Amino acid sequence: MARMTARRRFLAGSTSALGAVGVAGAAAPLIGSWNPSAEARAAGAPVRIDIGNLAPGEMLGPIPAWRGRPIFIVRRSPEALEALNRDPDRLTDPDSEEPEQPEYAQNEFRSRTPEVMVLVGLCPHLFCSPTPHIELRPQPFDAEWNGGFFCPCHGSRFDLAGRVYSGSPASRNMEVPPYSYEGDNILVIGIDEENTA
Repeated sequence: MARMTARRRFLAGSTSALGAVGVAGAAAPLIGSWNPSAEARAAGAPVRIDIGNLAPGEMLGPIPAWRGRPIFIVRRSPEALEALNRDPDRLTDPDSEEPEQPEYAQNEFRSRTPEVMVLVGLCPHLFCSPTPHIELRPQPFDAEWNGGFFCPCHGSRFDLAGRVYSGSPASRNMEVPPYSYEGDNILVIGIDEENTA
């Protein structure tokens, strides 16, 4: 009798464990489907990024997150914001008046909120990926340039708003993708509040 009871307990426990594994296996694809696949992201599906831990002076990226293009997200420090318009005459398009830019990028910060900048991480000259220089300091190759983005392929220089310096091979500012916020810390790239992209 004791042997039969032990066997029943073993079978009941084994069945329960197997059932739990089956439930977990069935749930994994469902949970995975909440995030867009690589194919969906490449086709332009919106991408959600948590920027809650991004401190002033830090950059998140490049993230190959939207339409197969790298995305740079920078939380600019108060010093970086203050430095943006020290010498606007050196910039090709300081007010970002190019028609392909979203309206919320047509300001000195080129962003929805001054401290958070979102850019497509490609130089508009020949689509190389610029090197970030987030810390404000004179650079050895240009003492008057205090940081931003530098394209090592052909020497284009951009400020910390992605605006191109006059005399660079690039003739336009770096692109600001469509984006919006879900709450304070979730950035949605691919959807703005005015239109869906």
